[in-house]
Amino acid sequence: MATRNGGRLAGGRTARRVKVASLATYVPPRVLTNADLEVLVETTDEWILKRTGIRERHVVDDGVASSDLGAEAAREAIAAAGLTPADIGFIVVATTTPDMFFPSTACLLQTKIDARNAWGFDLGAACSGFTYALTTGAQMVAGGAHDYALVVGADVMSSIIDYQDRATCVLFGDGAGAAVVAPATEDGLCLLDFAHEIDGSGGPALCMPAGGSLRPASHETIDQRLHYVHQDGPAVFKFAVRKMVEICRRVLDANGIGPDDIDLFVCHQANRRIILSAAEHLGVDRDRIVINIDRYGNTTAATIPLALADARADGRLKKGMRVLLSSVGAGFTVGAVLLRWAC
Repeated sequence: MATRNGGRLAGGRTARRVKVASLATYVPPRVLTNADLEVLVETTDEWILKRTGIRERHVVDDGVASSDLGAEAAREAIAAAGLTPADIGFIVVATTTPDMFFPSTACLLQTKIDARNAWGFDLGAACSGFTYALTTGAQMVAGGAHDYALVVGADVMSSIIDYQDRATCVLFGDGAGAAVVAPATEDGLCLLDFAHEIDGSGGPALCMPAGGSLRPASHETIDQRLHYVHQDGPAVFKFAVRKMVEICRRVLDANGIGPDDIDLFVCHQANRRIILSAAEHLGVDRDRIVINIDRYGNTTAATIPLALADARADGRLKKGMRVLLSSVGAGFTVGAVLLRWAC
């Protein structure tokens, strides 16, 4: 586990405690329902609901990219923190669907929101993107490099989904979330701990096989439909449940608390059954779980901020609550973040 919030830095310096100072989300207005998918592929609303818990998802119109979604959420998050874009010193964008290979989506977003004093980069951790990015932004602020970091999770998954493949096309949607990380000003209302790990042996179970340096685009790769998401569903399901439970227990044990001490458990929204199974094995009651996959599908790096925003809007997430975030993504990537909610 890396240096914890409030721990010691190189040279003996004490890390600052940091908080999530604001949160904002954005989804494109166009909705793709299960009924719509019944027209595109051999499936039914009943089949999708039973296996995934998804009723609908939002998808972009042509020409709308991840940086566009991220910029919408970022502007709102910065304003909600009482800041201007010029106050942001660091930007990290978690995305599986960058606008292009280069420049980075962070560069494109930076200029769209006019964060002229910020530097940053993209982070590739797939569905664990937001937890990884939140930890990265927090470390920048905790170490004193910057007072304000902008953490963005944004994905246009519809751009890499094969709408002829009923096993994957029903799962994903588009969306973005953004948070501003700042020094904690109230005692205890801060990021408490985190843990992350990867297991690259699971890479083939969830991947986009072509489009990179190994298999550049060609007539062959296009004909074989290798530029879309490919997934071994059962393998991903088993790994996701097991590792989310393991990583959460590691963080809870390290802080001397148990599942009953968690006010809200917010998992990556990949599948309703995964979330319920992980919560059951961890020992978290259903009334402390957030599930909103029915409205958005799997938006990859945006699922956790969307779930947090919905819980806050419903009154389930309140200032001072102890919140546990957890994610598993392609790679495989695994993450957990423990915090007391501050905004």
